[in-house]
Amino acid sequence: MAEKKDKLRSARWFAPDDLRAFGHRSRAMQMGYALEDWQGKPVIAIINSWSDINQCHSHFKSRVEDVKRGILQAGGFPIELPTLSLSEPFVKPTTMLYRNMMAMEVEELLRSHPVDGAVLMGGCDKTTPALLMGAISAGLPSIFLPAGPMLRGNWRGQKLGSGSDAWKYWDERRAGKINEKQWQELEAGIARSYGVCMTMGTASTMTAIAEALGVCFSGSSSIPAADSNHKRMSAACGRRAVELVLGNINLDQLITKSSVENAVKAAMASGCSTNAIIHLIAIARRAGVGLDLDEFDRLGKDIPVLANIRPTGDTYLMEDFYYAGGLPAMLKQIESKLDLSVMTVDGQTLGENLASAGIYDEDVIRPLDNPVYHQGSLAVLRGNLAPDGAVMKPAAAEARLHKHTGPAIVFDSYKEMKAAVEDETLDVTADHIMVFRNAGPVGGPGMPEWGMLPIPVKLVKQGVRDMLRISDARMSGTSYGACILHAAPEAAIGGPLALVKNGDMIAVDVAARTLDLLVDEAELQARKQVWQPPEQIVSRGYHWMSAQHIQQADKGCDFDFLETTFGKSAGEPDIF
Repeated sequence: MAEKKDKLRSARWFAPDDLRAFGHRSRAMQMGYALEDWQGKPVIAIINSWSDINQCHSHFKSRVEDVKRGILQAGGFPIELPTLSLSEPFVKPTTMLYRNMMAMEVEELLRSHPVDGAVLMGGCDKTTPALLMGAISAGLPSIFLPAGPMLRGNWRGQKLGSGSDAWKYWDERRAGKINEKQWQELEAGIARSYGVCMTMGTASTMTAIAEALGVCFSGSSSIPAADSNHKRMSAACGRRAVELVLGNINLDQLITKSSVENAVKAAMASGCSTNAIIHLIAIARRAGVGLDLDEFDRLGKDIPVLANIRPTGDTYLMEDFYYAGGLPAMLKQIESKLDLSVMTVDGQTLGENLASAGIYDEDVIRPLDNPVYHQGSLAVLRGNLAPDGAVMKPAAAEARLHKHTGPAIVFDSYKEMKAAVEDETLDVTADHIMVFRNAGPVGGPGMPEWGMLPIPVKLVKQGVRDMLRISDARMSGTSYGACILHAAPEAAIGGPLALVKNGDMIAVDVAARTLDLLVDEAELQARKQVWQPPEQIVSRGYHWMSAQHIQQADKGCDFDFLETTFGKSAGEPDIF
């Protein structure tokens, strides 16, 4: 190890006997550090996505001290580098617009500072993919620290799940069954602690994917944020980061074709968010691993949903999942379908990590002969309405809608749609298919989570709680229903969704994986000739850059110039 310490990356800043290194050392001393604090020691960056307005990460302000403790114990030198903090509820128009900005910041923070490795602190929806994408591109040894889910919600004896129950009870309020006092009680009871959504939403989906990829400790992704085990895990991340540096173990050694395929299967078995497809494709492509929609669908098609966690499941939440055995227990159920030889950040193979896994509640983590849903959580549909693919979560939709033909009712903006669904005179039936467009990566901008369109109040009062909805938007991982999302190419760049008119018949067949607009091709070509793109109102700044360079949903929505295949990276900075 002594030889490795002599070749630490950080030594380029601190070790030379020259004027520039003199400046580095003296400024470190200015902050109260001594040579003994860093000399010959791995310098570990703690990339902390805490902020005063990120509720999911509010414990990171103190949890970073646990990480520092672990780094010091292992003989490293910790430095905290705050990064962009993307709070799902508060950031507008959508955190997805800024995922790539955060990934860029993480990459450049690591490249530009005198650090040898990193602990990546994240969990709220877009922070996990952003941290991993940036760290992969930076190429330094790194370990991911998942934020952990919040505690169960509670209202009048009912266990509440974040997001999922908000939608559920909002419809009840619209139907006149929930009064204002009850609604205020729900607001106070649905999110009772720090941590990410305790449903199997995008946050817990992505941390599960991180664990299946092998970039965080086995069993760590579902530890409740308020559980003392989370503090111990955080300190362990600090210790392991030092070991990764000394062992020269980088993320690209862990994120391989096999580990990506494992992650797809883990996502499907968990009842994952639809957002999993976009983010995992982006992560994989950063690591130089090819992954597309069809491969995602193929890999997951025969993987049953085993995690009985809302919104795909009907009863339990992430706290229950953890105490039932967590992700290792679920992966143990499908280990015959996994590559158990892949290495993980633990220093063991996946198979070694799963050897001692056990299920402690078979209603929470179902056995193969009693799944929540018989096929994978997600399905990829194609047809003339989405030639580059669209995504649906059949397990969270009413079965009657898996094969359906109905007339379109079309909305060009969220404002228009929001007003229309509250109009009790709206000409709509439960057989209609709601079409919402101009909300994709470019049109959104940033592809907001608008895809779970509200059921028109006229139908809600009739008892309707699900109907087919198609859009080029995303939806929250905590959402549910017969929502077909990510239609590509999007309407704003001339995709087929832009050509749909009210009354056009649309046919959906989940089993056949088809999504078709039943309009003559000649008529569609005629409509295309007169179509005009939406006005682009932004002509500068980050929004403009995003619109110019973001890829479509089937490519992971990364910026084209950030992908590995685009060109040579900046490499190590010059120090003169």
